[in-house]
Amino acid sequence: MKPLFLLIHVLLALSTLSSHAAPKQIRVFVALCDNKSQGIIPVGEKIGNGDTPDANLYWGCSDGFGSLFPRSKLWKVTDSRKDVSPTILRRLSLHHTSADLDLVADAYRGSQIQQCLKDFESAAASGKFDLVAFIGHNGLMDFQLPPPPITKGNKTDVAVLCCLSDKYFSPRLTAAGCRPILMTSQLMYPGAFLLQAAIESWHSGASTASIRSAAAAAYAKNQHISRKAASGVFANLTPSPQPSPQPSSPASSPQPSCPPPSRMP
Repeated sequence: MKPLFLLIHVLLALSTLSSHAAPKQIRVFVALCDNKSQGIIPVGEKIGNGDTPDANLYWGCSDGFGSLFPRSKLWKVTDSRKDVSPTILRRLSLHHTSADLDLVADAYRGSQIQQCLKDFESAAASGKFDLVAFIGHNGLMDFQLPPPPITKGNKTDVAVLCCLSDKYFSPRLTAAGCRPILMTSQLMYPGAFLLQAAIESWHSGASTASIRSAAAAAYAKNQHISRKAASGVFANLTPSPQPSPQPSSPASSPQPSCPPPSRMP
């Protein structure tokens, strides 16, 4: 009886530990839209001012992260900070209302998009987070960055919501051990509703195909286009994408400019 009692005790202890597992950690980097410093088709002066997050297209507007996530019934704000540094103008911490997920998002000054992308890739390569995401303009169309560092054993999931992110970011991130779960293959509008849809699918253990489908449904609804057209915006990712040659330098050929959304928020 004693061995049986000990076994039951151990199983109960393991069950308790399992029920108190640490929340999954999500890290989000938002480069504020900036007409002056980014290679984009200019949007309205107010929403395209990268120094004013509360009115910015990617943060303060209705589809911006800093507006959409706090309004959502799926998330509860646990902390909100302003002017974290000269580079980071806003920081939001949130917890999912029905799943054990913690999320921290930073809004970077628009002119500091290069630093934002460096920090995003460093976080993605660090192995410290379960999911790391970027929202904003594809700065790799405008400038080059050294490849992210490689951390042994890194298996971080990543989502990059900017124009043509699969071409520019997937090779770099897979080489650092990351697993892309949502990337784009066309010019597009990176509204935060895409990340929200992707997270809901991701945390349930869905495949990359299901995550893509969830994002496409959200994009079709927001942009008033067909599901088929919306699906084409997002890359068809294999479960284990392999690194491929780096894309050519932005200086070697003209690059398209990211367009404003077809439906302004």
